[in-house]
Amino acid sequence: MRSATSEILGYPVLCSDGRACIGAMSDWIRSGSRLRWLACFNPHSYVVAKRNDDFGRALRDADWLIPDGVGVVLASRLIPPRIPDRITGWDVFHGVSAALANEEGRKVFFLGSTEATLSAIRERMARDYPALKVAGTYSPPFSTSYGDSEIDRIIEVVNSARPDVLWVGLTAPKQELLLHRIRDRLDVKFAGAIGAVFDFYAGNVRRSSRAFQRLGLEWLPRLVQEPRRLWRRMFVSAPIFVWDVVRERCGRRP
Repeated sequence: MRSATSEILGYPVLCSDGRACIGAMSDWIRSGSRLRWLACFNPHSYVVAKRNDDFGRALRDADWLIPDGVGVVLASRLIPPRIPDRITGWDVFHGVSAALANEEGRKVFFLGSTEATLSAIRERMARDYPALKVAGTYSPPFSTSYGDSEIDRIIEVVNSARPDVLWVGLTAPKQELLLHRIRDRLDVKFAGAIGAVFDFYAGNVRRSSRAFQRLGLEWLPRLVQEPRRLWRRMFVSAPIFVWDVVRERCGRRP
């Protein structure tokens, strides 16, 4: 059963607080019968999905589509029901990891990024969550999309490790398209497409301070760190998203 959602520009965005969200995911990992997966929704992913129908379908397919951008939370003030607060991939990653670390024999798998980043993640996981086993990691070849042979390889290495949780950090929209495509072939209870969390956790990119996060300005220090990668999100995607929210509020469906 899908959790309560707020319909934001045609997307069913999770409408609960972070604690309830993480609790529902942890419960599913303990007792679920098939894979359920998470994707992050923000103004940039919305704009990318406007020109990529497959990505839009993947986002709508996610069992938990979390409000990862402060702009989505603000949009719910105009297009109710109101979303209580932003929930980031970072929040979910640490919340689920902490919950599983209290249960004996739980295993996780990291798919994506580089071997160096995956090695750094392994080392930090051993310090932060020593009771939680990293059952495996895999860095697939760099590509905008994967052919059948590489898809089969990904499924093989993940399923052979028999993890409880699969974390995917391939950047959007590649990671969401992949999970949407192979969800029925994975022997995993829960998967999360959490993108930049891999770089944050490995220490490749410094996350914004709590003060910036509370003010809804987490994007600003990141823009300074990675201007070439993030400028389009801030100065192209964000205005398009705001304009479409205003049109929706005025009864003109984008």
